[in-house]
Amino acid sequence: MYKVSALAEEYKKKLITADDAAAMVRPGDKIHYGLGCGAVVDIDEALARRADELQGVEILSTVTIRNKPFAVYTATESNDQVKFASAHFSSFDRMMCKDGRCWYIPMLFSELPLYWKNNTSGIDIAMFQVAPMDSHGNFNLGPQVADMWGVIKAAKKIIVEVNENMPIALGHQTQLNLYGIDYVVEGSNTKLAELPDKPATKIDKMVASHVVERIKSHSTLQLGIGSLPSAIGKMLAESDIRNINAHTEMFVDAYVDLFEAGKLTGNKNVDKGKALYTFAGGSQKLYDFIDNNPICCNAPVNYVNNVNIISSIENFVSVNSCIQVDLYGQVCSESVGHQQISGTGGQLDFVMGAYQSKGGHSFICTPSTRTMPDGSVESLITPMLTPGAIVTTPRMATNYIVTEYGAADLKGKSTWERAELLINIAHPDFREDLIKNAEKMGIWKYSSKTSL
Repeated sequence: MYKVSALAEEYKKKLITADDAAAMVRPGDKIHYGLGCGAVVDIDEALARRADELQGVEILSTVTIRNKPFAVYTATESNDQVKFASAHFSSFDRMMCKDGRCWYIPMLFSELPLYWKNNTSGIDIAMFQVAPMDSHGNFNLGPQVADMWGVIKAAKKIIVEVNENMPIALGHQTQLNLYGIDYVVEGSNTKLAELPDKPATKIDKMVASHVVERIKSHSTLQLGIGSLPSAIGKMLAESDIRNINAHTEMFVDAYVDLFEAGKLTGNKNVDKGKALYTFAGGSQKLYDFIDNNPICCNAPVNYVNNVNIISSIENFVSVNSCIQVDLYGQVCSESVGHQQISGTGGQLDFVMGAYQSKGGHSFICTPSTRTMPDGSVESLITPMLTPGAIVTTPRMATNYIVTEYGAADLKGKSTWERAELLINIAHPDFREDLIKNAEKMGIWKYSSKTSL
């Protein structure tokens, strides 16, 4: 550590430009660009200016929240120059993947800190955005601690890009001291990328109603991103349910809505008084709410997503979405066939932890159908998962599956019972075909039909 009186001088010694930082990237280097709203901007653009010189560089990231693709991607043309890998796909990762430039790293989000730290191939340079240094020489990581300490411990060199718009996220291990940093770049202070809050559809509201009617006062919620969690948050805010708590992988606007309605209290038996999360993404209202707010507690993902921690919280309610469910109860939440859409994230951790919680439940939600580009409609409850689809939550872990037609509790049900329950909440137009397929598969007998 430095003497407080020496901080200004030591800061000055480590201060470089974005171009200086980009110049440190060598052929064959592995670079970590940060995660969430903390991915670098100015250094990325500086590295893009070196596009013709780059050779064999690999850029790693985790669930980046951005307004546009990485500049170094658009400035390069081949994997011989730069290739990309992500531990949780974003929309721009999907775009790069379709272009053959980006690959997914299949990992439980909770295991990433350990993976980065123990990764034998290492990380040559970690570069990420932080808030300005405080009077004690500390830089706040912003609302995305998540797996960053694994990255920091693994990196041979650490370069931070300072952004004055980064919210100060209070919590556990949210500070990085100047002493542990190699170089500092003062960025152009770009605004944090926002995730638009899409209005809930009629089906979203129907699905949400089946979840909300099963939530009671004094529950702790894990919600994801999207119109459905937003709908659940709004319904809870308008209900007579009280004392809602937060312990979630991703902190989203729905929690701010609950706080403004006087519902979010933090009165739970673990991390009492705190809304715990590992990264955040949403509107500017969310970032303003987080900034220096002692109610919000940012913490490493290996704590937040730990099954033992989740299960120790009473009345834990986990709400996630999915892409497809088959009649065995297998859940795919990350791919459409062979196409990677998202990541494993913490869904399995929260599904298991919520079920083990005293009074807890896990809900995995989906519309019963989707409309294809050609106008045809397909069921999202299918006899078997589409070839290539990834099982995110295995059938033995699945608790509630929810569509607009109801909620099916699959836990402990036999294969024919769960097939019947799932067919009950499938779209009526597809139920007879699902019955026929279930019979062919030998998991359900037509004579077992009791409630269709």
